[in-house]
Amino acid sequence: MEHVTINVSGMSCEHCVKAVEGSVGELQGVKKVSVNLAKGKVDVEFDTNMVSLDKIKETIDDQGYDVK
Repeated sequence: MEHVTINVSGMSCEHCVKAVEGSVGELQGVKKVSVNLAKGKVDVEFDTNMVSLDKIKETIDDQGYDVK
């Protein structure tokens, strides 16, 4: 398992939290995802054999948020 913190801008409300946590959480290999709205950060714990960090970032981007 790998744990990363991704900086994300554009998240401003509870809907944003649910969109990111829901979409990333559905990826196969993601064990845990948690959004810190105040800090603009997304913590993700995932299995690198099942999903890549690039795929996680792409999924966040697809929800309309900017991954830094």
